[in-house]
Amino acid sequence: MTYYIYHIPGKKIGVTRDLEERVTKQQGYEPDEYEILGEYINIDDVSSMERMLQKEYGYKVDRIPYNKLKCNNMKMNINVTEQTTTFPCPVNKLKGQLMDCIGFQWETEFGDCMITLESIKWIMKNVKESMYNEKRCYIYNKAFARYFDNNDPYDGNTIAGGLSPEKQCYKKQCCKKKMVEYSAFEKIRIWADERGLYDRGDPKTQTLKLMEEAGEICRAVLKNDEPEVIDGIGDCVVVLTNLAHLIGTDIETCIEAAYNEIKNRKGKMANGTYVKDAN
Repeated sequence: MTYYIYHIPGKKIGVTRDLEERVTKQQGYEPDEYEILGEYINIDDVSSMERMLQKEYGYKVDRIPYNKLKCNNMKMNINVTEQTTTFPCPVNKLKGQLMDCIGFQWETEFGDCMITLESIKWIMKNVKESMYNEKRCYIYNKAFARYFDNNDPYDGNTIAGGLSPEKQCYKKQCCKKKMVEYSAFEKIRIWADERGLYDRGDPKTQTLKLMEEAGEICRAVLKNDEPEVIDGIGDCVVVLTNLAHLIGTDIETCIEAAYNEIKNRKGKMANGTYVKDAN
């Protein structure tokens, strides 16, 4: 495995195993906007050199070395057989674990597989609960490997019969890839993960933060301060997104569950609020 030390002039020095995903896709810098300062095989060597270069170039030195970051020591304890890859968690916990392990790769006899934001969508759509253990779930290796043959795992574009010639360049790493359009929730999760919130955050503190933000909304509503109301609602969405991730699910699942609960509900408006009919 190769580790790259990259330099975004005037911004930062960092380490990654995937320049396209980390620097271009996540941070928005094209190859001509950054430089490679070194390539290393040993994670301890690259960790030491990164901090030395950060100091030499006058940047803030990372408090936690790269080789000590939780995300770089985390590996999913998957079980790969000839036909399937099994994940050691129930389906409703899987997406959170996959989000924590973006970049993780494994081999199957049908081809290499990798966890990306796009391939997570495929996994969650096709995963099946184990018939022997409800705390485990699995995907079929051949189907997942074919996904990588026929899709760009960063932007999801497909054509009948596989990728277009332009998209085939993606697999050969020989052309510029366009920026992926992340959802608002995915942007929040990337932002939080980069700042260590998922490594060192706690659901209890996020819940207290939510109450604080809700109080801000109440005050803004009472003052008829629309910009502050908008800001407060946005802050609550950010906190709820992170809280969901920290408890092992995602906010999209929570929203879907809530909608399924209310979509057929009947009731009427009373005193400015909706009151459901008694069952």
